[in-house]
Amino acid sequence: MGDYKHLLVGKEGRIATLTINRAEKFNTLGPSVWEEILQAAQEIVKMEDLGAVVISAKGEHFSAGIDLNELNTFDSELVLNTVAWSQSVYTVWEEFPVPVVAAIQGLCYGSAMEFILACDIRVAATNARFAIPEVRFGLAPDMGGTTRLTKLVGAGQAKRMIMCCDEIDTAEAKAIGLVEIVTEPEDLLKTAMKYANKMANLPPVAIKMAKKGINLAVESSVRAGLLFEQAQTTYCCGTEDQKEAIAAFFEKRKPVFKGR
Repeated sequence: MGDYKHLLVGKEGRIATLTINRAEKFNTLGPSVWEEILQAAQEIVKMEDLGAVVISAKGEHFSAGIDLNELNTFDSELVLNTVAWSQSVYTVWEEFPVPVVAAIQGLCYGSAMEFILACDIRVAATNARFAIPEVRFGLAPDMGGTTRLTKLVGAGQAKRMIMCCDEIDTAEAKAIGLVEIVTEPEDLLKTAMKYANKMANLPPVAIKMAKKGINLAVESSVRAGLLFEQAQTTYCCGTEDQKEAIAAFFEKRKPVFKGR
């Protein structure tokens, strides 16, 4: 594995794990952490027999967001030259070729919220608290917050959370569609791994195409989405994995997929 100061990167079976490891600093984020997150993505995508990724954090909190001391050193020129790169740190997970599951406990604020919005499935402990308070500090979210949150929960809830800086608990996050799965804190990682393994054990090409199709549907017309479905089904139909999935179903055995 690569050398990381702020993260732990590993692999359990077919599941890669990325863990923010700054509990003593509330797992705060900033350029040095983002550099490592991008480095981790580049390392994980090359892992053999990769089925899914689980993103989590050490300690009581997922992340309190950007380190305000670092934020205080930013100016417009620096942001102009780096914001596109900063956005790519999270976008890479949205476009990752395998499913990405976020496991969230305690505080999940600001840039950390933008991080989980780029994941495919969000599993939250009952003690999680969510907020995206950039406006309070004279900013608007710039790493996907106004874009991905709006698409996930709708304009009204996004405006309420971003423009009022409202903090919500896990129950409300589940009610508005911000998180998909709720669990007790002691079961958080186990539950996240369960869903990661569930997807990892399905035909890899089908999972990859399903993720692409859903992402496309979020930001395109029905006609464009249907055209993609035509292309993906032409590609998937007749693959070795598709034939193996059907054969295993009828033979009542566990399938063995090859990713082709």
